[in-house]
Amino acid sequence: MGLYRRYAGGNYWMSYMVDGKQHFESTREKNRKRAQQKLDIRRAEIVQGRFDLLKPSPKLGEWSEKYLKRIGHDNTRRRYSSSRENLLAFFSEQTLLCHISAARIEEFIRARREEKVKAATINRDLQLLSQLMKQAERERYISRSPFDLGKFFLNESKERRKPHILTWEEQEKLLSVAPPRIRVLTVLGVETGMRSAEMLGLRWQDIDFLNDTLRVEKSKTPAGIRTVPISAFCKSELLRWRNLIGPEHSEWVFTSFSNKRHKLQGGRKAWASALKKAGLSFFPSYYLRHTFASRMTAAGVSPITIASLLGHSSSQIVPRYAQVLDQNRIDAMKKLESLRGSALSNGQALEVVKSAEQKER
Repeated sequence: MGLYRRYAGGNYWMSYMVDGKQHFESTREKNRKRAQQKLDIRRAEIVQGRFDLLKPSPKLGEWSEKYLKRIGHDNTRRRYSSSRENLLAFFSEQTLLCHISAARIEEFIRARREEKVKAATINRDLQLLSQLMKQAERERYISRSPFDLGKFFLNESKERRKPHILTWEEQEKLLSVAPPRIRVLTVLGVETGMRSAEMLGLRWQDIDFLNDTLRVEKSKTPAGIRTVPISAFCKSELLRWRNLIGPEHSEWVFTSFSNKRHKLQGGRKAWASALKKAGLSFFPSYYLRHTFASRMTAAGVSPITIASLLGHSSSQIVPRYAQVLDQNRIDAMKKLESLRGSALSNGQALEVVKSAEQKER
C-alpha cells in the first residue's frame, strides 16, 4: 500500500487494500507531497468505512444513449441527440467517462470555435456533457465531474440575435393580411406568451370560454403546465376560429388537414408569406413570446408573474425575453422633461418670493 509512478515524470498512483482486495487509483498529482495527502485521505476513509469504491467507468457512447432514453420530452430528446452527435464526433464513442478531463473539454470548445460554431450551440453541447458527467458522479462511475472544477460555458449575449418585438402598428398590418390560422396563432402568441408547441397542442376542452382561461396540459417543462388567462381580444379570435372550422371537425384547436393546400393550413411558409405581405422583415414566430413578455414588462407586471405566465420556474430568465420598448423610452424622456419643468417652475416661484420679501424690507 503506497505511492508509485507508472513512468518517469507521470502522475503518482496509489495502491491500497479494501476487503482483502488490492486497488490501484491515480492521484492525478505529479507532486509527491500532494499525492501523499490524497493517499492519507483514502486510508482514513477506508478505516472509517466511508470509502465508496468507484464502479468501472462506462463509455461515452453507451452512457449518453442510456441517458437520452430517460428524457421524456420529444423536442428535448431531439436537441440532446444533436449535441450527442457533436460530442461523439470529438471524444468518440469508446472514450471512458473517467478520461474526459477539464483539459479535454477545453480542447472540445477550441475545436468547435475553430469551426465557427456559435456560443449558444457549444453551450447546448456542454450542457448535455455536464448532465452526463453529473449523473455518472451520482452513480459512482467517476469520483467528480470536471464541471465542478472549472467554468466552461461561454457568454452568449454578444452573439445572441436581438429578438424582433412586434409593435402595435406592425401587429395590425400583420393581422390584416394573415390567413385565418396564422392570424389566430399570432394573437395567441402576443396575448398569452405560449410556446408554439403549446399552442399547437391545444384542444377545445382546454379552453374555458366561460372563465376566460385556457389550460396548457403539455409543455417542455413541469413549470409549463399552467392555466393562462385570455384577454377579450384573444377570446374573440378563438371564437371566430372555432366558428370557422367547427369544433366537431376535430378535438384539436389547430388540426391538420389532409389537403396540404387547404386555405386553413399554416406553417413556416405561411408565416413568412404573411410577414412579406405586411411589409415586415422575416423573424421567427417564437419572437411573439418575446413581444408578450416585453408588453407585460411595459405594463409594470412583476417578473415573477411574467415568469409564471410564460411557464418558467424562475424569473431570472425574464430579462432575456423582455425588451425595453421604444414607447417606454419616449415615456421615460417625457417624465424627465416633466420633472425638469416642475423643478424649474418651483425654482422660479421661490425666486419671486425671495424678491418680494427683499422689497418689503
